[in-house]
Amino acid sequence: MEVAVTQQIPPRTASCIALLLACVALLGAGKARAQTPAPLAEWQFSAGIPLQKLFQDDIPDWQVRLGAAAMLRPRYDGSSEYIVVGGPSIDIRYRDLAFASIGEGLGLNLLRGKNWRAGIALTYNLGRRGQEDSPHLDGMGNINPAPEGKLFAEYAVSKEFPLVLRVDARRSLGGSDGWIGDIGAYMPLPGSSERFFWFAGPTVTLADSRYMNAWYGVSAAQARADRPQYHARGGIKSYGFGVTSVWYFAKHWFASSDVAVSQLAGDAADSPITRKRTNAVFDLSVNYEF
Repeated sequence: MEVAVTQQIPPRTASCIALLLACVALLGAGKARAQTPAPLAEWQFSAGIPLQKLFQDDIPDWQVRLGAAAMLRPRYDGSSEYIVVGGPSIDIRYRDLAFASIGEGLGLNLLRGKNWRAGIALTYNLGRRGQEDSPHLDGMGNINPAPEGKLFAEYAVSKEFPLVLRVDARRSLGGSDGWIGDIGAYMPLPGSSERFFWFAGPTVTLADSRYMNAWYGVSAAQARADRPQYHARGGIKSYGFGVTSVWYFAKHWFASSDVAVSQLAGDAADSPITRKRTNAVFDLSVNYEF
């Protein structure tokens, strides 16, 4: 298997990436809530991408998909209340090198082969706004918005057995100042075709104590009668299962949907601010592919 390593980016490629960055700067702010913690598995943001090179002989240099999306999700991770948020749906990819996506972030595939890729990305987390997100968070203070650096790797087993394995690790550059990562897998489901395809698979999320305490811990200053002081240790944060589908209903037009269920575990599940251990999320977008 041949591995391509990006050591020096040619001027023409650099200008293409600069254009890609500009598109995200203009359009990407609208739905940054996709980066706020939710029960959507990380693999669902790039479902099918590692399989393209296995099943498509000719992949265009540019793949641009723009649309509108809506998401039903918990007010915060562990909340019993749900809200609907909306905004643009953006996914722009240049060759097998660079990408800009509402869900996957702005990144580079630094290492890549016929059926795998590994790289870095920058995403954004809107944090949590205390009582604005829920009365149950009154007195908890805010988790400030912050960018997140991400390392990731994906591997597709084979064309005959198209199981995709994914791992990633993310560090908040501000906000919670902690590490969080995912181990996931998915594969196409029966009934997939050129016009309709869907994927399903599990995921496990782990986090360090700094991240867990920011989101689930309760300090002495935040404690009150119905919310005791609580220290959240690192470990498994949650596990879940997701289904992603794409339907091309007309030339250049397609609809995409994601459904996921996540179960909080360990100290995240036992936190005094957790109102519901099992959360679900559903999103739907309509997109145009250029």
